[in-house]
Amino acid sequence: MFTALLDTCVLWPDLQRDFLLSLAIEGMYRPVWSSVVLEELEYEQRTKLIERGAEAEEAARRARRLIEQMRQHFDDAEVGGWEGLEGTYGLPDPDDEHLVAAAVVANAGAIITLNVRDLPPDRLPRGLQVLSPKEFAANTVSLDPVRACAAVATIAKRSGRMGPIQTEEDILDTLTRRYGMTSAVEMMRQAAVDTSRVRPPQPRVSESGPHSNPQGLSTK
Repeated sequence: MFTALLDTCVLWPDLQRDFLLSLAIEGMYRPVWSSVVLEELEYEQRTKLIERGAEAEEAARRARRLIEQMRQHFDDAEVGGWEGLEGTYGLPDPDDEHLVAAAVVANAGAIITLNVRDLPPDRLPRGLQVLSPKEFAANTVSLDPVRACAAVATIAKRSGRMGPIQTEEDILDTLTRRYGMTSAVEMMRQAAVDTSRVRPPQPRVSESGPHSNPQGLSTK
């Protein structure tokens, strides 16, 4: 399975994080990150919640809970043992060294980040590429758009707990408009159309006697 290291800037936007991690839950790739990424994410998430009006204590609790959930659901994602490699790649920004070091230890094929220019190809180990979130989303969705649609459906089903209820179309629209994931969304929309076309016809229901639903349970 393809392994990708996700940078803090990719995980900070709520829906983008939810979508990319939902693709991983569907088994479409393996996400990894360093302890530095999680520390940065907790700080940035807390700051974002405070800016949106949450009390400092509540914001800290919710940010901490996010990290706990990520560690729980992806218990093999946090990479250890990368510290010895930090500082060996000569990156323009030394603060980005942990990304490459952790990616190497995890045998990742790509670092997913918005800071593409800070990770020049000539400073990276062979076989390690740098992709933007929208590029990575398109590459991953192309593997199985139907499974990607299932990830979006799951997000829609659990929406409303901490914000407004969203339909699958709402989510796809935001992924396009806010995050530029046009290619990935087009593939998912086409997959949804294709799937609807090949659905088998529903069995005819007898007009007399009790009806049966698809699970064979008698209804009235």
